[in-house]
Amino acid sequence: MTERLLQTVENGIATLTFNRPEAMNAMDPNMAAALRDAAEKFALDPAIRVVVLAGSGSAFMAGGDVGLFHENLDDLPALITRFAREFHHAILAFRRMPKPVLASVQGVAAGAGVSLMMAADLAVVAESTKFTLAYARLGASPDGGSSYFLPRSIGYRKAMELTLLADRFDSATAANLGLVNWVVPDAELATRTEAIAQRLAEGPARAYAETKALLNSALDNSIEAQLEAEVQAFARCAAHPDIQEGVRAFVEKRTPRFGR
Repeated sequence: MTERLLQTVENGIATLTFNRPEAMNAMDPNMAAALRDAAEKFALDPAIRVVVLAGSGSAFMAGGDVGLFHENLDDLPALITRFAREFHHAILAFRRMPKPVLASVQGVAAGAGVSLMMAADLAVVAESTKFTLAYARLGASPDGGSSYFLPRSIGYRKAMELTLLADRFDSATAANLGLVNWVVPDAELATRTEAIAQRLAEGPARAYAETKALLNSALDNSIEAQLEAEVQAFARCAAHPDIQEGVRAFVEKRTPRFGR
């Protein structure tokens, strides 16, 4: 069987590449299990400073494997329960890991592909990419956290529009909605992804971890709780060698060299 998820690690950058190009990288249970295992492993590995999610071939991810659903119509509720829970463990691992996750998106991102892109902390996309929250076209409701991320990112009404009507939209629309950070020419996606990932890998890992935790909790906390969380996070940063290097570099007017 072809390896569903390719994994590479170089210079502190872990890249996970969905590898079912013949199926536009549609997710199946084997891929979901591999994704969960990789996410949980990289979350705990101090040598990994940033994780990149990418797709092989002409797509980032075209959602779940509808062919598999068709083959298991009589057992579909049980299949979806097992499949989605495995996928959701991966989503949680990406959100909780104390390091940035960057989605590098090309071709098509549909259904679970859009959900996974939104679960990442940052997204760079090729200009020709097309998106759709395709669930309603199959008679299904969203998964992968899209019902959580969408209203928080673009508001309730627009989230309802994208999920109920399941229309396709382009990269410019995704950028205007705030779903992606950068739209780049197709030919530049790999180099821009590498440049962003390298910049993150060279950044202050402890500060990134504290910032990610703060932003993830912000919409659920009271202002009082969030302010106290900021105090505690800043204090933890203040006890880390990175802040000494950052302060010295600022005073000496040079680029900081944060530790590993």
